[in-house]
Amino acid sequence: MSSAASEIRGLVRQLLRHRGLLDNIYGNAGLTTVQCHALIELEQTPLSAETLAEKLNIDVANASRTLAILQNNENVSYHVESKKNIPYYHLTAKGKERLHAHHIQINEEIDSYLEQLDSDEVEQLSVSLSRYNRAMEMAAKQKEYSLRQLEPADNAAIAAVIRRALGEAGISESVIGPFDTLSTNYCQKGNAYWLITKQGSILGGGGVAISNLQNTNQSNVTVCSIDHLYLKPQLRSIGFGRLLAVRALKHGRAMGCDICEVKLHKHQTVALRLFLSLGFMPDIENTSSSTLKLSKNLK
Repeated sequence: MSSAASEIRGLVRQLLRHRGLLDNIYGNAGLTTVQCHALIELEQTPLSAETLAEKLNIDVANASRTLAILQNNENVSYHVESKKNIPYYHLTAKGKERLHAHHIQINEEIDSYLEQLDSDEVEQLSVSLSRYNRAMEMAAKQKEYSLRQLEPADNAAIAAVIRRALGEAGISESVIGPFDTLSTNYCQKGNAYWLITKQGSILGGGGVAISNLQNTNQSNVTVCSIDHLYLKPQLRSIGFGRLLAVRALKHGRAMGCDICEVKLHKHQTVALRLFLSLGFMPDIENTSSSTLKLSKNLK
């Protein structure tokens, strides 16, 4: 286990304890934690027990028991969908009133915490929690896939993935240069290329290459570039682009790089949003009508 994982686990444990989430009853509304979460979801829209279980990440039996208790307490009622013959649960007036009281109490407590933080700290906290929550969602979707290093025998398969992605984006192969023997490019010391596979099939990959440059002060600058990051359609929108980019950034720092660069075609708008979200800045001087260069300081 990494030291970062241990630290995050400790912080989450303290957060849960401070919020009283280890007690059977959460808050002053006389509700359990699961009941609170169920009412909050039903506040948004009527749901079946199966859909509620999925949203709360609990089994259907637990969701059904929770709904039964809330129904007995007159906080929840249901109607049966005629087409599917499935009960859909919604809040009653009593349930709405009870949840409203819960919201007021908990919001007041959270506001008292936020009073200890400056505005920029509150914004940073919100962004970090949002990213952490997104990371958990993506990690769950990525479990059935594997990552490994590129080997010479993989050249043809990953080249086919890249060629397909370029065609879908309307990008000429000449723009990114040769890619039929990527293992040759990435076998040099310090370089790395990772593949994403499922049941032996190669579905995407991305790499980082390191070079030494001289800046205007005649001092050496170590630069890493993220290259050949392409995915098959089934890997998109489940976080693998970010996973590979972050892995490349961490690798670059570990190798002592000062700057990380990436070049994108003007059609790669999704990739542009990704790298901007990771803190890359456009290099206007090295931008053309068809390509955009971005960079990020690693020190």
